[in-house]
Amino acid sequence: KLLKMGFVKVVKNKQYFKRFQVKFRRRREGRTDYFARKRLVVQEKNKYNTPKYRLIVRFTNKDVICQIAYARVQGDVIICAAYSHELPRYGIKVGLTNYAAAYCTGLLIARRLLKKFKLDEIYEGQTEVNGDEFYVEDVDGKPGAFRCFLDVGLTRTTTGARVFGAMKGAADGGIDIPHSTKRFPGYDAESGEFSAEKHREHIFAKHVGDYMQKLSEEDDDLFKKQFSQYIKNGITPENIEAMYKKGHASIRADPEPKSRGPREVKVKRWNRAKMSKAQREDRVKQKKAAFMKKLQ
Repeated sequence: KLLKMGFVKVVKNKQYFKRFQVKFRRRREGRTDYFARKRLVVQEKNKYNTPKYRLIVRFTNKDVICQIAYARVQGDVIICAAYSHELPRYGIKVGLTNYAAAYCTGLLIARRLLKKFKLDEIYEGQTEVNGDEFYVEDVDGKPGAFRCFLDVGLTRTTTGARVFGAMKGAADGGIDIPHSTKRFPGYDAESGEFSAEKHREHIFAKHVGDYMQKLSEEDDDLFKKQFSQYIKNGITPENIEAMYKKGHASIRADPEPKSRGPREVKVKRWNRAKMSKAQREDRVKQKKAAFMKKLQ
C-alpha cells in the first residue's frame, strides 16, 4: 500500500537561515535576562553620563554575592562587593546562605560602600532592626543618599525569597533602594497585611532555630548530621539571635575588607621547565666535555 503524505511547509529554508541572527551569548547560555537588564541599565538622556547603580545579588550553593555596579559599553564596573564567606570574621560562622546571612551580606555591602564614599556617618540607616518598612531620605545640606536598584538576575521573585533579605540589609545599612514590603516574609497577599515581627524573626534566623528544635526532638541522628557545624560552634536555638545581633554590630564597627595577604603556592610540574639560552649553551658544553672524557 502507498502512504500518502500531506503537504508539509518547509519553514527553516535557505531564506530563513540567511536572515537568522544569533542571540547574545549570555542569552544563549541562559545567564542574562536582557529584557530586565535594559530597564536596569539604560539611563535617562538628560542625566548624560551619570551612572545608574545596581545592587546585584546572586546565590551559589555556598555563598551570597552582593555587588554595586554600573554599566558601560566596555562592560559593567564593580565599585563595591561583599560576600557571605566574609561573615565568619564577624562571628557568624554557620548558615552562610540562609535569609539571615543574606541580610548580613546586604548590611555589609551598604556600610562598606558608604564608608568608601565617606557617607557612613551621615546615613547610619536602621540601627534598631525590627523588620519594619524603612527608607533612607536625603539629609538637608549634606550629600544625597546613595541610590541604587535591585538586580535579581534570573531568581524567582517569590514572597520571602532571600534576594529580598539582602536588599533589606542594604536598605537598613543606609542605601536608598526603591522597594515595598510585598515580597518580604510576613506579607499576606490575601489580607494585604505585613507582619514586621515575622520578618524580624527571619532576619535573626528564628525559623532556623525552630527547625533545629523540631528536628532534635523528632530525629536526633539527622539533627546531628544536618546541624553538625552548629553543634561544633556551640550554636543553639536559644543563642542564635544573639549571634546575629553581635554580627550586625561588628559589621557596623568595621565593614572594610581585609586582604588575605600573600599566598604560598607550590606550582606542580610534570614536564621540564623551559631553559634560557645560556643554560642551553652550558648544557651543550657539558655534553661535549662528557663525550670527550669517554674518548680518552
